[in-house]
Amino acid sequence: MENLDVLVLRRLCAWRNQGKKALLATVIRTWGSSPRPLGSIMALCEDGTVVGSVSGGCIEDDLIHRYTNGEDKTALHENSSPRLLTYGLSAEEAFRFGLPCGGTLEILVEFNPDADALTELVATLDQGLLVQRNLQLETGIVQQQPIDAPLPLSFTRECLSNCFGPEYRMLLIGAGQLTEYVATMALFSGFSVTICDPRAEHRSSISIKGVTLLSDMPDDVVTAFKPDARTCIVALTHDPKLDDLALMEALCTKAFYIGAIGSRRNNQERRERLLQHFDLSVEQLAKLHGPIGIYIGSKTPAEIAISLMAEIIAIKNGLSLPNSMNVAYAKEKLSQQVA
Repeated sequence: MENLDVLVLRRLCAWRNQGKKALLATVIRTWGSSPRPLGSIMALCEDGTVVGSVSGGCIEDDLIHRYTNGEDKTALHENSSPRLLTYGLSAEEAFRFGLPCGGTLEILVEFNPDADALTELVATLDQGLLVQRNLQLETGIVQQQPIDAPLPLSFTRECLSNCFGPEYRMLLIGAGQLTEYVATMALFSGFSVTICDPRAEHRSSISIKGVTLLSDMPDDVVTAFKPDARTCIVALTHDPKLDDLALMEALCTKAFYIGAIGSRRNNQERRERLLQHFDLSVEQLAKLHGPIGIYIGSKTPAEIAISLMAEIIAIKNGLSLPNSMNVAYAKEKLSQQVA
């Protein structure tokens, strides 16, 4: 499944290039609990088709009614200036729109974004670049430029600046049952997934639509992958000859998550090998996650995949997980209790 923001922008771009009227709605401020984070976007076509989300569904319904057959229908057809809408100020309205108790959303609605600018934006994202899009509220004029690192959403009375990035990428080393579960979960979480395994007998068992399958050696694949801050790499072969090759290259990159399957003992031995034989530094090894995942007492491949994806998504979202969720820490505590 494609990154949701890119999917929204791609669909909006197609509508506008077909000459259809459409709007882009962006969550610019929230108070209290809210169903969608800052920067979330949705696009609405004049025929009522929606892609993306700014709430749990009720606000989308209101926008559809308001701008396709309601009181503000003319705004979509007259290229009105961007408008601010606030939902959930009262308890009655919060209930009506399905917002959590105390939740309030402020949304900026932009009418008929320029088709050429959208085409340029989507093309830049397809090149794997981050883009900052600046919308002047008074005129509706858009300026956009590639940037080196993600920036938070910024909103003033004059301008909305939102950062859009290419889809997150996941590189899995090793093809097997666990890999299938992880790849499937990663796809519906919006990651582009690549699986690398030079062993033909293992690759033959993988048949997941939307996954890229490679047969090259792991170190060559990591190098060619050019991992960036929107990339995660997980070694899942249990074979040091393959996992270590991938890790020695991955740990020198900007990948936001690098992990390897294995027990506490296996991971300690792996760290010692990488330190002694692959010239990696202590600082580089500090980026390695292992044992992978958060501690949920997982036993089966499916449960391990859930544990791993939970850790990856938490780190992607900038969360610092407590020690109690660390697999090695939790298992050490359990072993002390048993003793």
